[in-house]
Amino acid sequence: MDDWALIVGLGNPGEKYARTRHNAGFLALDELAVRLNVRCASEARFSAVVGRTEFGGRRVLLAKPQTFMNASGESVGSLMQFYRVPLTALLVVVDDADLALGTVRLRPGGSSGGHHGLESISSHLGDERQFARLRIGIGRNDAPQREIVGHVLGRFAADEWSLMQKVFGRAGEQIRCWLESGIEKAMNQYNGAIERPADKKDRL
Repeated sequence: MDDWALIVGLGNPGEKYARTRHNAGFLALDELAVRLNVRCASEARFSAVVGRTEFGGRRVLLAKPQTFMNASGESVGSLMQFYRVPLTALLVVVDDADLALGTVRLRPGGSSGGHHGLESISSHLGDERQFARLRIGIGRNDAPQREIVGHVLGRFAADEWSLMQKVFGRAGEQIRCWLESGIEKAMNQYNGAIERPADKKDRL
């Protein structure tokens, strides 16, 4: 059996942040847990909600850090160290306001792009670019200023939520593909945008 693979969904704990755009990583991980039939529970030693399973011939950890977004690296670092997870077996799922709503984009590495959760993880692991990240587009509001805290911490509107449920499903399938077949196939097969029903109707 291969080393552990660690799938981390980023977000903020507590009812106040449930179903907010910034919790897209949590929400995607919840959907993945359902698809893999994994029961996750809070584990204080890792400051995370954690689940374990086997899939595609690999041992798999699912984790949602409970440290709040800006300190996610504390939880991820402790899991990586305890289970001796190599950087190449880490996948972090995050929201991305620079991607259009309904878009998923898996990459083998890259910069944090200003995402504080990724910055925290990179700081604790000592390497910013050598772990995969799956970005889930949440779009931006119409305000011209860069400051978007109110937008990312706001809840999805009803029509957005309908779309995002499909997005979380695609993200779950993409992660399963990554585990079974590697990142190249997962990127080629699943990266891209899911159309809203209205988008299709507009072209008729």
